[in-house]
Amino acid sequence: MSASFTHRVLPYDGADEFLGGALPFLRDGVEAGDRVVAVTGVGREELLRDALGPAAAGVEFADAAGWYAHPSRTLADCLGDADNTAWQGRRLRVLGDPVWATRPPLEVVEWQRVEAMLNVAFQGTGASLLCPYAASLPAGVVAAARRTHPETLRGARAVPNPGYMDPWAYSALCDSEPLPPPPGDADALKIDRPDLYWLRAYVGDYARHTRLPEEGVQRLLVAVTEIVTNALRHGEPPIVLRLWTEATGEPALVCEVTDEGRWPPGTGHGLVPPRTTPDAPGGDEGGGRFGLWAVRLLCSIVQIRTGDGGTTVRLRLALPAVPAPSVNGA
Repeated sequence: MSASFTHRVLPYDGADEFLGGALPFLRDGVEAGDRVVAVTGVGREELLRDALGPAAAGVEFADAAGWYAHPSRTLADCLGDADNTAWQGRRLRVLGDPVWATRPPLEVVEWQRVEAMLNVAFQGTGASLLCPYAASLPAGVVAAARRTHPETLRGARAVPNPGYMDPWAYSALCDSEPLPPPPGDADALKIDRPDLYWLRAYVGDYARHTRLPEEGVQRLLVAVTEIVTNALRHGEPPIVLRLWTEATGEPALVCEVTDEGRWPPGTGHGLVPPRTTPDAPGGDEGGGRFGLWAVRLLCSIVQIRTGDGGTTVRLRLALPAVPAPSVNGA
């Protein structure tokens, strides 16, 4: 397999424009013997099946809601598929119709960041990714697509995106706004020594008094251990851990670790999955440090700010929604 990696946006306004770009992409893949995956909603899946006819048998269809369940996990799974397919001498070809309408603002930012980091992580895989973006989406979402996709597909022709940004520069842009301060009633613990047993006991006790399921508590404990260990080894005192819950917007348990150190340039913030060979894209030089990458897999959202004022790592784990009260108390 010698095909180069491609990542293109398909802007469309209506079914005809959607099919005009999606059908040649899928048919070309089936004819070439690629592993062809179409990730979309039920309505557009039926539209594609009808238009593809017999060629639909060569396409794997996946529901977009399940596929796009978590930014880092989706990136890892798709990259694993691309690598495995390449090792078999074939090309992975994915039509990925992102789910934007129901995403809270913080999650939208992380999905946009993933779109950018795909251009780093997938280098060398030979995969081909096509992302349809409807004209009806919010203007900011469509504008971000121009920055995170090297090319735009117009009919059967791919043209360079003049607004395309270097993925690392785009990621830095995502982190350009300061984080809102913790609430005044947040629990705070100053960490003076590496006593991780009592630290986990403290965090676990707090978390178990929230609606976070036990499986989520265990994920939080692993993530906090990694972040605090990193701060103790590489940061500067004082190191402070804070915990609080947010009920408005997207309910979440938030755990924040701050220190006075500053991460050196090129750290990468664990945004790219580690690869199987040291010189592969996403290895240590590409910013794929396993500890931080694992933390991103464990948490709903990870926010990092580092600079002259120190470093803040904020972990968010989504809390289950409060059940609506039953009628007549039944």
